[in-house]
Amino acid sequence: MGTWATDRLDALVRGDVVLPPVSQTLRLGTLGSWGAGWVKTWSLHADLLNVDGSLFGGHIAALADQALTFAAMTSVPDDNMFRTLNLSVTFLRVGKAEPLSIEAKVMSQTRQIISTRAEFRRPDGELIAEASAQQFLHARR
Repeated sequence: MGTWATDRLDALVRGDVVLPPVSQTLRLGTLGSWGAGWVKTWSLHADLLNVDGSLFGGHIAALADQALTFAAMTSVPDDNMFRTLNLSVTFLRVGKAEPLSIEAKVMSQTRQIISTRAEFRRPDGELIAEASAQQFLHARR
């Protein structure tokens, strides 16, 4: 039996849920697969590219927040909710109009904080960005 969060992750993988308005507006896509402490997803939409065909950094940051949230959902206790406390994105290479692999995982967890990390890779395996976040746990109401 899962938690509210893992049940939601399962529904996202199956495509059984309507994405929140922000995910729809920003065309963030959904989840490909997940496991204990990690998620992996691919997302890209050509309408969100820069004029030269490169990925817009703000879109990568939004994808990072979503992927890191999904990763935190793999380990959040059932009686807790969480909010992003901080988000950091480092751009290493240019991403273009091609599929993007995003892998996020939980790095550590305490009673109040879940720390997550994500990598963004081009199809050739080159790392184009890294992201990290901390999620603050609070009682579920």
